[in-house]
Amino acid sequence: MPELKLNQKQKETLLDIARKTIEAVIKNIKVPVFNVSDPALLKKCGAFVTIHKKGSLRGCIGNIIGIMPLWETVRKMAAEAAVHDPRFMPVSPDEFADIDIEVSVLSPFEKITDINKIEVGKHGLFIKQGFYQGLLLPQVAIEYNWSREEFIEHTCSKAGLRSGCYKDKNSEIFIFTADVFGEKKTSQDK
Repeated sequence: MPELKLNQKQKETLLDIARKTIEAVIKNIKVPVFNVSDPALLKKCGAFVTIHKKGSLRGCIGNIIGIMPLWETVRKMAAEAAVHDPRFMPVSPDEFADIDIEVSVLSPFEKITDINKIEVGKHGLFIKQGFYQGLLLPQVAIEYNWSREEFIEHTCSKAGLRSGCYKDKNSEIFIFTADVFGEKKTSQDK
């Protein structure tokens, strides 16, 4: 499961793209043009952009498959997380100074049949059964202090499936890792 390892400058570039994109989208101004030539940021890989406001989730949307260069995925997912996460109202310009942005760059998925391969805190989960699918990023299990079984059950729930769905022969379970980085958080925001 090869993971794209980004250096600090590359991470800062992606966070800058996300922040400038969110600002433009919520203020209804033109999104800046980004001239990205770094080969690592031109690789096609999945990514999620998560927005927190004072430590609470405010939006999170991603693309699990790398269909465009990483920097473009981050730009697009930043805009989506800010204004199209169906769980939240769009981020308003008044909130902009209070948001904190996190990016999760995904590794390719690995299909598993043995749930004991799941390492809480290292792996994210993707469960698929027919048209139903759900994904939880690796950091979610840590944030909620879940066991492996709780992590799997919550992923089933996220997919809209019943408890224990992962035991069904027609369920597919995938693991992945993520390079997760974000803007600096203050201790009071945690």
